[in-house]
Amino acid sequence: MDTLIECVDLRHAYGKKTVLHGISFNVKAGSIFGLLGKNGAGKSTVINILMGFLQASGGTCRILGEESHALSPSTRSRIGLLQEGFVQYDFMSVAELDRYYAPFYPEWNRDIYYDLISRMNMPASRRLSEMSHGQRSQVVLGLIMAQMPQLMILDDYSMGLDVGYRRLFIDFLRDYVTFHGTTVLLTSHVVQELDRIIDHMVVLKEGSISSCMAKKKFMETFRSFTFDSTAASLQMTVDDRILGVEHNRQTTTVYGFFNRSELQEYLEEHRIPCSGITSVTMTFEDAFIGLTGKY
Repeated sequence: MDTLIECVDLRHAYGKKTVLHGISFNVKAGSIFGLLGKNGAGKSTVINILMGFLQASGGTCRILGEESHALSPSTRSRIGLLQEGFVQYDFMSVAELDRYYAPFYPEWNRDIYYDLISRMNMPASRRLSEMSHGQRSQVVLGLIMAQMPQLMILDDYSMGLDVGYRRLFIDFLRDYVTFHGTTVLLTSHVVQELDRIIDHMVVLKEGSISSCMAKKKFMETFRSFTFDSTAASLQMTVDDRILGVEHNRQTTTVYGFFNRSELQEYLEEHRIPCSGITSVTMTFEDAFIGLTGKY
């Protein structure tokens, strides 16, 4: 199976409030796919639809070949899911959690579990109630990886992890995927480390898709330019071509899928004076903020 997740024109509303406006994307086998966006963009709603916890108001969604709202137990057993509110038994130790969960998963791999735990220099006798929030999160991630799922869905994997633990997990996850061929869909609004790990991505903004492509292509084609501010440029807003815009007294900065000459042509068409056009070098985080906005 080449395509593990297929969403077509996916729509959803809570009462009169529409939160997904017809989004479409596929997740291919063997990839690490980022479902990205700011808080409230619709990421968790997509995850809930994927797992059958919500039925979409419109469109279709298939996961591992089945309709997401009618997943069979056998298909669910092939999915490792991390969501906020994951049940944690605080009174159990690292070793007791291993013994408790192992019988539920035929492919349980305790070596992977203890490998991740060992990187935190934590004894197997340590109870969850004695751990920091970040350590508890790492234990939960280890439990999910030990299941050896065909597909891992990590909804806001970075929650509770400080920068050190996030980087530890990112490195561990990349090695895990390379060795086991697992497909991963992860969501996050913290993107500093994701440049090193995701292959493809969809970026949501207010329930719509702002970008859906390979991360490498995004970084090659999404650009930022700054130029001297004028009364006209200070009136610029987001439209079909200008996907992000920032103003200050001296300069206007714009973001979009265009090169310098295409931007200059756009500005001339809209009768916006443009002097001092300069290309801006961006990190992945810079580009993400330029696309989704600072606020």
